[in-house]
Amino acid sequence: MLDFLSKNAIYIVMIIVLIVWTGIFFYLLGMDRRIKSIEQELKGEKNEE
Repeated sequence: MLDFLSKNAIYIVMIIVLIVWTGIFFYLLGMDRRIKSIEQELKGEKNEE
């Protein structure tokens, strides 16, 4: 196992970085959707006034 990790360390690091970036992407995507829904709510309240 240690032999595999020592020979393929760069690939292990690249996989971990890819997982982190994917998590950041999906977090920001969800945040964007929530912000858009809040913006639509605020626009609806302004039109009612």
